[in-house]
Amino acid sequence: MPANNYKKDSIIIASSQLHHFIRNIFLRNGLSEEHAETAAYALVKANLRGVDSHGVARVPMYCERLRLGVANPQPQITVSRVASAVALVDGDDGLGLIVGKKGMAEAIHIAHEFGIGLVGVKHSGHYGMAALYILQAIEADCVGFAFTNASPALPVWGGRDQFLGTNPFAAGAPTDDIPPFVVDMACSVIARGKLKFAAQRGEPIPEGLALDKNGRPTTDGKEAFEGVVLPFGGVKGTALSMLMEVLSGVLTGAAFGGEVRNPFTDLEGPQGTGHFFLALKADLFRSFDEFKQRMQTLTKRVKAQTLAEGFEEIQIPGEPEQRTEIARLKNGIPLTLDVVETLKSEAELAGLSFPTL
Repeated sequence: MPANNYKKDSIIIASSQLHHFIRNIFLRNGLSEEHAETAAYALVKANLRGVDSHGVARVPMYCERLRLGVANPQPQITVSRVASAVALVDGDDGLGLIVGKKGMAEAIHIAHEFGIGLVGVKHSGHYGMAALYILQAIEADCVGFAFTNASPALPVWGGRDQFLGTNPFAAGAPTDDIPPFVVDMACSVIARGKLKFAAQRGEPIPEGLALDKNGRPTTDGKEAFEGVVLPFGGVKGTALSMLMEVLSGVLTGAAFGGEVRNPFTDLEGPQGTGHFFLALKADLFRSFDEFKQRMQTLTKRVKAQTLAEGFEEIQIPGEPEQRTEIARLKNGIPLTLDVVETLKSEAELAGLSFPTL
């Protein structure tokens, strides 16, 4: 679930103010005006939706890769139409936040021409919150799918070493006057980014989420981040992670099978991440208005189900995040003090000042 609490050890900043600051950070690190805007939007959007592990806390990681030249600040992204409704995007090792937007935009463009658009992406990097690309498709009246591979984090079923990525997948569909249906989930029991920040803050984690580097269960955030996060659903999570590897890595020509570099710790070269985007026009089989009406009926039927003990309400996927976004647009985005300090360090490197609150 997204975080919507305002902790005592947090500062609150308006989303517009944070966006402007992050945009300027990326400009000072060599991105164009357009790309700096795209990257800032992607990260602040994650914070707005409560997905803080994929928000502005990752700015130092992206900027370090830009400074070292292992992420390209001025990528020449190319698109090759390989079939009528299929394209391959070469991201030229740009930030995944930028390359991913281009990939979904191309899938949407093709879908509006043929009804369906499929795009593979290679030479990309960590592309942030996967739901971002689903929302992009929904805004264009499309049903969207977004798959990616990632650096090794999960063991294969029966193994103990990092091999498969958390490889998140996302999907969603437009609705009428209710929250859009948005699924965004990693193939792990917890996002690896959350382990990173638990390690950074010296916080424990619940049992059953990870193994240490020796293959033993651990509740220590640091040991977990240095070890392996476990797949959700056991062998089923492993199988889905491998499927994301097939579609995003093997099929597209991107790195795969343990080859994707860790964005935080492997600074020897580009990540080589691959993505797979699919967009379908929502009115392929019925009018768009009828599609949205049917989605609304489905949602109402789901929410009208009898509650199980301990529940006060049934929510659809994407609804908690939308509620968080509404609240944070009004009240501001909470940033923990450790994140603020890393952003202040980035500001100093860029010759900027952290926003006055």
